[in-house]
Amino acid sequence: MIDKAQFMIEGGRALGLIKRRLKEFVVVGTSYEMIEEFVQQQIMVHKMKPSFSTVANYHWASCVMKNDALCHGIPKNDKVQRGDIISIDLGLINQGYHLDTSITFGLEPLTAFKKHFLMDGEETLKKAISIVRPGVSVYDISNTIEKNLQRKGLGAVYQLTGHGIGKNLHEAPAIPCVAVKSDKKHKLAVGQTLAIEVMYTAQKPDLIVDKDGWTYRTADGSLSGMFEETVMITDSGVKILTI
Repeated sequence: MIDKAQFMIEGGRALGLIKRRLKEFVVVGTSYEMIEEFVQQQIMVHKMKPSFSTVANYHWASCVMKNDALCHGIPKNDKVQRGDIISIDLGLINQGYHLDTSITFGLEPLTAFKKHFLMDGEETLKKAISIVRPGVSVYDISNTIEKNLQRKGLGAVYQLTGHGIGKNLHEAPAIPCVAVKSDKKHKLAVGQTLAIEVMYTAQKPDLIVDKDGWTYRTADGSLSGMFEETVMITDSGVKILTI
C-alpha cells in the first residue's frame, strides 16, 4: 500500500513543477485572475485538488500579493506591473495529503536593492532547511531564520508562522520566523512533514490586515517577501518535496 511519504512526495513533485511553470507564466500585465486560473488548471492536469479552498471562507487555489502585501492575498482585481515584487502561495492535496509552497520574484526593471532583497530571502530559507534533521528543534529553525534576516538588515515577521502539514493544511508545530525559547522542546522526528516559511520585510516587520479580512501587508508600506517549501524529515536529514 502506498503510504503518506509516497503520497506527499508525488504531490510535492507536482506542486514544485506547477510553481516553476507559474514563474514562467507570470509577465507584465498578467492579472491575478489569470494566475488563479493557471494554478487551478495545473492542479487539475495532475489530477489533484486545491488545498487552500479547503480553508473556511477562502474560495481560491492561490494567494497572490505584490510589494507591501505579504500573504493571504485574494487573487483578483489587480495585475502585475513593471518593477513589482510578486509573491504567490499555492497548495494542493494528493490522496488526502496537503502540500504547500510559495515563491517571491520580481518583474524587471528591478533595482539592486530589490534584487538583493529577493536573494536574501531565498538564501535564508535554504539555510533554515539545511539544518533540518531528526532531533533538531523548532527553535533552531526559527533562530536560523531570524538571525540570517537580521544580518541582512531585514525584518523577520512575527505575526505569522510556518507549520506542520499532512492530513491537514495547518498542523502542529507552528514554525515562527523568530526564535521562541519554548520551542526548544519541540524536536523533529523521522517522517514528520513541515511547511517551512521565511516571511520577511525590508523595514519593520509589523503587519496589518486589509479590509478584505485576508490580505496581510506591512504597516509601514515597505517591501515584503515569502519563500516556502514543504519538507520531510528523513533518517539522513531532510527531503525537500516542493522544489
